[in-house]
Amino acid sequence: QIRWTKTAGSASDRFQDSSVFNETLRISNIQRHQGGRYYCKAENGLGSPAIKSIRVDVYYLDDPIVTVHQSIGEAKEQFYYEKTVFLRCVANSNPPVRYSWRRGQEVLLQGSDKGVEIYEPFFTQGETKILKLKNLRPQDYANYSCIASVRNVCSIPDKMVSFRLSNKTASPSIKLLVDDPIVVNPGEAITLVCVTTGGEPAPSLTWVRSAGVLPDKTVLNGGTLTIPAITSEDSGTYSCIANNNVGNPAKKSTNIIVRALKKGRFWITPDPYHKDDNIQIGREVKISCQVEAIPSEELTFSWFKNGRPLRSSERMVITQTDPDVSPGTTNLDIIDLKFTDFGTYTCVASLKGGGISDISIDVNISSSTVPPNLTVPQEKSPLVTREGDTIELQCQVTGKPKPIILWSRADKEVAMPDGAPQTESYDGILRIVNVSREMTGTYRCQTSQYNGFNVKPREALVQLIVQYPPAVEPAFLELRQGQGRGVTMSCRVLRAYPTRVLSYEWRLGSKLLRTGQFDLQDSTEFTVSSLSRDSYGIYNCNIINEAGAGRCSFLVTGKAYAPEFYYDTYNPLWQNRPRVYSYSLQWTQMNPNAVDRILAYRLGIRQAGQQRWWEQEITVNGNIQKGELITYNLTELIKPEAYEVRLTPITRFGEGDSTIRVIKYSAPVNPHLREFHCGFEDGNICLFTQDDTDNFDWTKQSTATRDTKYTPNTGPNADRTGSKEGFYMYIETSRPRLEGEKARLVSPVFSVAPKNPYGATNTAYCFSFYYHMYGQHIGSLNVYLRLKGQTAIESPLWSSSGNKGQHWNQARVNINPPTSFQLIFEGIRGPGIEGDIAIDDVSIVEGECMKSDQPANNLRSGAVGTLVHIRLLPLLILMSVLSHQR
Repeated sequence: QIRWTKTAGSASDRFQDSSVFNETLRISNIQRHQGGRYYCKAENGLGSPAIKSIRVDVYYLDDPIVTVHQSIGEAKEQFYYEKTVFLRCVANSNPPVRYSWRRGQEVLLQGSDKGVEIYEPFFTQGETKILKLKNLRPQDYANYSCIASVRNVCSIPDKMVSFRLSNKTASPSIKLLVDDPIVVNPGEAITLVCVTTGGEPAPSLTWVRSAGVLPDKTVLNGGTLTIPAITSEDSGTYSCIANNNVGNPAKKSTNIIVRALKKGRFWITPDPYHKDDNIQIGREVKISCQVEAIPSEELTFSWFKNGRPLRSSERMVITQTDPDVSPGTTNLDIIDLKFTDFGTYTCVASLKGGGISDISIDVNISSSTVPPNLTVPQEKSPLVTREGDTIELQCQVTGKPKPIILWSRADKEVAMPDGAPQTESYDGILRIVNVSREMTGTYRCQTSQYNGFNVKPREALVQLIVQYPPAVEPAFLELRQGQGRGVTMSCRVLRAYPTRVLSYEWRLGSKLLRTGQFDLQDSTEFTVSSLSRDSYGIYNCNIINEAGAGRCSFLVTGKAYAPEFYYDTYNPLWQNRPRVYSYSLQWTQMNPNAVDRILAYRLGIRQAGQQRWWEQEITVNGNIQKGELITYNLTELIKPEAYEVRLTPITRFGEGDSTIRVIKYSAPVNPHLREFHCGFEDGNICLFTQDDTDNFDWTKQSTATRDTKYTPNTGPNADRTGSKEGFYMYIETSRPRLEGEKARLVSPVFSVAPKNPYGATNTAYCFSFYYHMYGQHIGSLNVYLRLKGQTAIESPLWSSSGNKGQHWNQARVNINPPTSFQLIFEGIRGPGIEGDIAIDDVSIVEGECMKSDQPANNLRSGAVGTLVHIRLLPLLILMSVLSHQR
């Protein structure tokens, strides 16, 4: 399983909780905040996860901004006036930005102008560049440009911003043509006007709101802001900001207040002095009335009894605001309650400004006005329900008037299902939709002082029991076992409600195997003592309670595990055949003893991109041991094609899990180098490569493909065998090549294993090749040995210079490489165009070269080459004379 995660950033940057389960994480239209380190985690349940990370840098450069600041000082004599100006340039970027300043077309540098100072404040970490103009001079009034650069990373071009500094440059000033605060009724349209009164260059005006964004319906026109049909949600502080990047922005604010009346409540306090919960004749009764009003200072109350206005008196005391309770509260104290005081009392709340409907609250005081009482119906607690159902919790409230009921959790400090700490109910019923197991517990219902008696709260408890089906483990498990062996499956209950009213049933497919009841244990087992072909399949264990069932599933199979390819196999087996190659396929078997003995492997192979598989069986004799390396050679593979190989183990049960890999033709690296032959006949020239550090390249050539305009009197007429169709490698020394220029051809890496792993004895090899050096301007041919891990150090192996005649010569050198190695052929151009050097038929064979073939000194065989062919000297002289006459 592949999973991508990110280390830093917000929750959205971490791909939520799911992460990204995919081998490829594709980020389209990447944004700057998505930079950071990404982790790829691979898990297959075996050992520790494999984790790799990659850092993603998102490069960007925002438009730079220039701001201007001034410091003004006056001397005591009043005749000397100094003004210093700071131009600050800022741009957000990654990587850090570099800044440069210009005055007109002149580039400003530190020290180039005594009146100019350029510096970076320490606290900005180099992200801000300040241009300081000391004691302003006439030439300082000019056009300044700040150029921000990230040095063309990711092809991001430089960005420039200009500022015109003049003797009129000044910071902005503004004026609001509105009152503060502004009090309006809902539904009205309101217009705020902001005008600039100063500033050079001309400031830009913007409006902002202190609490969030401007309302969607807002209409902006320059400095004028209009809000049509205003609502309470549109109230708040609105600010006009003027900015011209000179000095600090100017800001003016006004507060918009939208008139509103809401939430009318009342409560009755019977006789606050005698602590009595009932209303009694001759005692005192207080009726309180509360509303929320905006603005609160405009709130007024009036009281009525049975529809007639009430005025404050000795026995009916009206107070508009009570400092002991919340603001917006009025009280009516009835002292020495009489029978004639029974009736309906009404408090009416209104705003002085008008335009808002009044709130009217009726409170009935009579002999039937009694405090509340709470009970829970007998069948309503405890309540038993199932997960996902809808349930109603009920508390019956009596009394007159009936108060608001507040519901809360009694057994734990958690929120109610709607997320609030308390839930209001006007009928005593709490309705919960889609009940979950976390909602199990005790709920408290209690009377609120609102819309009822202001007495000690009455409360009752309701118990809710949520039943849910068993949660079990494992949800799914694959068990592999061979025929005739036993297997045991165990299904365990993690949690369930009810917890002990549990039964279980085991099934194979639709066939019922066993049933039973749980007693004190929390798991059940089923054993198959001897597996047969009929007892393989999917076993389900259903554990059941009143709320439903939980299921454990077991796939019992005799399938063999997948083989694992040995990925350190050296790629192709080298063959001295031009069109085909072989491949040593190696693999190990996962858990070979877990199932029946593997009888054979089905091998499928197809050319990459093709549909058809060619299949054959590889018979296995005896038992395969864990970790045993199995080898099978694939032959007659066509160079340089890649192939898909599928390997499937077969047991008595049938086919097991398959493994597929792609094999590619690549460097001829062998586990133990035996022999290597290269005539440069195949398309990839035996995986020789051109060195990137040289001046020009070796060229593959044959007589049949040679240009008819080739340089005469130099180079071979055919390859080493004399075939007109055969190929060789040569250096073309015609123009534009110059004397001394080099062409270097690098062999593939040859891997060498010591014969004695405990000793220092290395295998000897005979390295041979044919070379052709004909022409009056022949330079030099050098061969170097490069050992693995020493790429910068090359040992000279063989060298020859000058004209060697119109024929192929053979060189043989013994080499004893202690480790993997490469050979490098270096051709150096001589003084003229008749200097073509060619090579062909390179071979490396295990064992030393024959004594008769070995020259006296193989470290540098330029002289040796001459000695071996000294009988050709008269012919060489004759050819040299003839070539000078050309």
